[in-house]
Amino acid sequence: MTWVLLRGLMREQRHWENFPARLAAAYPDERILTPDFPGNGSRWQETSPTRISAMTDFLREELKRENADQQPVSVIAISLGGMVATDWISRFPHEVRRLVLINTSLAGYHPFYRRLKPENYPALLAQLWQRQPAQRERLLLSLTSQHHQQNPAVLDRFSSYAQEYPVTRKNALRQLSAAIRFHAPRQTPAVPLLILAGAKDRLVDPGCSLSLAQHWKASCAVHPDAGHDLPLDDPDWIIHQIRQWASSP
Repeated sequence: MTWVLLRGLMREQRHWENFPARLAAAYPDERILTPDFPGNGSRWQETSPTRISAMTDFLREELKRENADQQPVSVIAISLGGMVATDWISRFPHEVRRLVLINTSLAGYHPFYRRLKPENYPALLAQLWQRQPAQRERLLLSLTSQHHQQNPAVLDRFSSYAQEYPVTRKNALRQLSAAIRFHAPRQTPAVPLLILAGAKDRLVDPGCSLSLAQHWKASCAVHPDAGHDLPLDDPDWIIHQIRQWASSP
């Protein structure tokens, strides 16, 4: 069995930090893949798609290259990665065994001012024009993490990632365009679904996750003091929720 971990807007596989290793410890017999989307991480020189469906198509081809398309995979997806996963299960439900969505919001279910809190618009626009990696990452960390927003070691690591594999302004805007334009299908996903959220998410209204769970009659859990980057803030909590959910009848 394979786990596929999908990151969000302008993020790459290294932003999972130690979450993949902790997941591997919990599921030692299962393979874990952390692909980067075009424009991010090791693919930073590629052009980001402007449609979520194109990101899904890229992901499916990537799994073929990894020989991971022979049986349904388990998916953990955060933010924009959750949009890709939602598109994936709507178009190819037989390819996904189970899905965990983290702090995901979807047009068609949530108004724009809940999908991205308006008080963050000026800071995010400024971030797009900020050329210094450390300044950009300090801002993003302050918006996405509750437990590590003042952690110099995390800031140093994230800044080094941004310096080594910089997301271009063009690709950031293309990814943002894809996220804004994506409308999730109205039908309930045909795979087992767990929805997780951080109650202190400063970027996206955590109520989006709660309403999705209600619409889709999915299992849901909310971390009382984590932010948007829940895998960074409390990876062990996520794994506990997954194990508890996966073992329930």
